[in-house]
Amino acid sequence: MDTSCFIRPAIEADIDAFFDICLKTANGGHDASTLYSDPHLPGYIWSVPYLKFAQDFAFVLVQDGQPVGYVVGVPDTGGFDRDLQTNWWPFVRQQVAGLAPTRPRDADVMERIQNPRSGTAWLQDQYPAHLHINILPGLQASGWGRRMIGTELQALRSRGVGAVHLGVDPNNERAKGFYRHLGFSEFERDGSVAFAMRIDQALG
Repeated sequence: MDTSCFIRPAIEADIDAFFDICLKTANGGHDASTLYSDPHLPGYIWSVPYLKFAQDFAFVLVQDGQPVGYVVGVPDTGGFDRDLQTNWWPFVRQQVAGLAPTRPRDADVMERIQNPRSGTAWLQDQYPAHLHINILPGLQASGWGRRMIGTELQALRSRGVGAVHLGVDPNNERAKGFYRHLGFSEFERDGSVAFAMRIDQALG
């Protein structure tokens, strides 16, 4: 494990890093820069709203003074979605109003911005919290991912959360193996893959 790294709570000044890390991991853990017309598109959905509206559950992995990964989560997926519907998505829709989809992933993200959903709907009743983690490719499989998940689970547990879920790119075999190793249960439905865990069974 790289001893030059450490985990700290995220701050508002991390916003550019959240956009950048999200873009550089949005292709099944690899760089997706060529897949989006606007480099902010993945971050609008999968990273920045958590920094802005659930900062108590946002943490960054830092190496040599620079964020190289983040883990984010929310204790109540439904409540988070309602908050974003009022306070986030109208702003994002203004930002992308003139964007015509020209790159491979543009249309998918534009649809998500118009019809947002932050968690996995068919799991959130039983597992109300959800999380996302992304680490730049050079530090993936370094042992820090496990520590970051542990940090997030502890933050959720401290707020009385009983269970958490997350979605995974069906093609990201490394990520699926990672969550199985941590003790998450795997679910598949309609071509989407998700993992879930009771927090009281989680590793610290």
